Amino acid sequence: MLCLLLLGGSINSTLGQSVSKQRVFTEDIDRFWVAYDSVRTTTDRTKQVAFINDLYIKPGTEGLAAFMKARDYSVELWVDLINKLPKYWASIRPNTLAVKTKTKYIEKSIRDFKRLYPELREASMYFTIGGLRSGGTVEGSKVLIGAEIATGNAQTDVSEFKNPWLPSVFKEQSMDNIVPLNVHEYVHTQQHEGGANLLGQSLKEGACDFVTELIMGKPLQGSYFTYGAAHEKELREAFKQEMFTSYYAHWLYNGSTASTTADLGYFMGYSINKAYYAQAKNKRQAVKEIIELDYANPDAVEHFVKQSGYYPEGWDKAELLAAFTAHQPVVVGTLPATNGTTELDASDRTLIIQFDREMGEGMSFKPGPRGKEYFPLKKPVGFSADRKSFTVEMELQPHHEYEFVVTVMPRGFISKDGYLLRQDYPIRFKTK
Repeated sequence: MLCLLLLGGSINSTLGQSVSKQRVFTEDIDRFWVAYDSVRTTTDRTKQVAFINDLYIKPGTEGLAAFMKARDYSVELWVDLINKLPKYWASIRPNTLAVKTKTKYIEKSIRDFKRLYPELREASMYFTIGGLRSGGTVEGSKVLIGAEIATGNAQTDVSEFKNPWLPSVFKEQSMDNIVPLNVHEYVHTQQHEGGANLLGQSLKEGACDFVTELIMGKPLQGSYFTYGAAHEKELREAFKQEMFTSYYAHWLYNGSTASTTADLGYFMGYSINKAYYAQAKNKRQAVKEIIELDYANPDAVEHFVKQSGYYPEGWDKAELLAAFTAHQPVVVGTLPATNGTTELDASDRTLIIQFDREMGEGMSFKPGPRGKEYFPLKKPVGFSADRKSFTVEMELQPHHEYEFVVTVMPRGFISKDGYLLRQDYPIRFKTK
């Protein structure tokens, strides 16, 4: 009832003027399909690249340019995807073209948002066809939507996909998702930048979902909502163990690696924001505090969670951090020994990296500070039978210095129970 009361009332003249300036851009979708049809007329890659560049990118909106930069999209990527996924593109096309029928509902949602949050700042919304890396993001005051993901649903042909991420996303989506997705991203344009840790980032994403739910006036749908509601008790405790770390792999942006359902940090952030709103006496002020929380300030974030009452038993932050650190694997050395060794024999062709526990899949190396000239690795060989060591093949020259880093990366070295390395491990040596 409180939500409905907040959304009620008439639009004053100032609001009317503000909303009239709001713009939803969809023309990039039409341009993409013109370029797509042209690409499909030839197998000459040079011509295909030219079609995408001349018919889609060059005349594209500033939103398309921003999306390309934000997600590292390129002409070559689009050409590859068009050639590799003909069944998918044919099935998604009608959905993307139907986006224009949703713009009036998006505009209404922005008006409703203004009633809920009078401090609302204007933003522009751009529907594009992206490169299958993001359904939506924000760049400054621009909401950037990848319609090729945002409009996918259970009927979309995913038979050509090898990675299960998008099929799992599409299974839970419908065209009704377009409006709440845009509102979610629009809320991001009103928020502070950054997230201090997993807790701050989850609250930031969850705030967008919760505020969207208030604006829409009905519960949101999605895989992490469904799974989260059914498993909230165990998720609540598991999230608490990691919420003060900067480790996102179990909770956020993990569509290709999640063991159950991706992005459950969204659900946890949503649940904490919902609890904060529920305990607040002044609901309008609570909305303002939710949207304007400084997510990059650890103290502000922690105070917000205490106020929400979501964890009435409290927590010992130092104890939680110590327990988490104990789960993380570390590199304990190499064979032959490198760091601290004056010279290695240039005839050595393999290096064994030793860990303190059994490891799972994944690996990650990068050059050291002096760059690729000093990078000795040729190719990976693999894990030992007990998975406590990893062998790489090297290519060495006499009387030369080498360095590289066993690095912490989301898809890098990870323990069998799913924890990334505690820290980077630099390796340096000289050859005779």
